[in-house]
Amino acid sequence: MSKGTAIVSSAHLAEGSEGLSEYEFALITCHNAFNRWMVRCMSAAGTSELSSLEVLVLHNVNHRARDKRLSEICFTLNIEDTHLVNYALKKLRNMGLVESTRSGKEVTYRTSPKGQEACARYREVRQACLVETLDALGGISLDDLASMARRIRALSGHYDQAARAASSL
Repeated sequence: MSKGTAIVSSAHLAEGSEGLSEYEFALITCHNAFNRWMVRCMSAAGTSELSSLEVLVLHNVNHRARDKRLSEICFTLNIEDTHLVNYALKKLRNMGLVESTRSGKEVTYRTSPKGQEACARYREVRQACLVETLDALGGISLDDLASMARRIRALSGHYDQAARAASSL
């Protein structure tokens, strides 16, 4: 693509920072595609009626098969609004995908056998529909994706710092 033809969502923000604006637009479209993918993958795996956040929370609770607190889930997923995650956990619990245990004021969550099975089926659909088609990306390997992930995580830290700076203006 030639210089000056960057694909951006907001030309007024791109002036002087076209590359950053193009990156942000790519993040927007990728974010929305990924959310759509998670919902449809989970539905194809036999569990419909979940939002993308609920799918993320279910997989996070299932991660490493150990109990997790609300604060741990929010921290790992970088979500500030604990109410959103708490609502997701309540819905997952009501659907029988997550179980909770209370010890004093502390509540921990773990996947139920039904939730573990839903995660396993999701993995099978993911393998068939996504992982096995990576060759179609034209030479992008799993190592390349891991490298991109490290850069995106670094940039997320930059955005977090910018958010803190903006809140002090």
